[in-house]
Amino acid sequence: MTVRILVVDDEADVADLFRQNFRREIRAGRYRFDFAFSATEALDVLRHGVPPDILLVLSDINMPGMSGVDLLAAIRAEWPKVAVCMITAYGDAATETQVRTLGAEAFLTKPVDFEKLRRQVAEALGDGA
Repeated sequence: MTVRILVVDDEADVADLFRQNFRREIRAGRYRFDFAFSATEALDVLRHGVPPDILLVLSDINMPGMSGVDLLAAIRAEWPKVAVCMITAYGDAATETQVRTLGAEAFLTKPVDFEKLRRQVAEALGDGA
């Protein structure tokens, strides 16, 4: 089974970074990545995806418009079983406490350590991927 992962970040080069760092998993059919460049776009993907089978969201926190924290709260309200990992360039303890309280499975800082992220993804998915 291929696990769909939605990456949410307002920086366009993020898609290439994820495709490059997860190329083995993508080629093997283990993961399929979808990308949204705003929290609003991410909600549209989750609401209108056919089928809506995203199991993990990796979201930046600081984005124009709706923040990643607001996105996390919306995901928890509508899709409580979807795992969410937050990624930020500004990793302070208060923000980490806030997103963990809202139910984030992980809190990672930029620049992304893709080996650590790979472990976090496996853990968030219950190693079932």
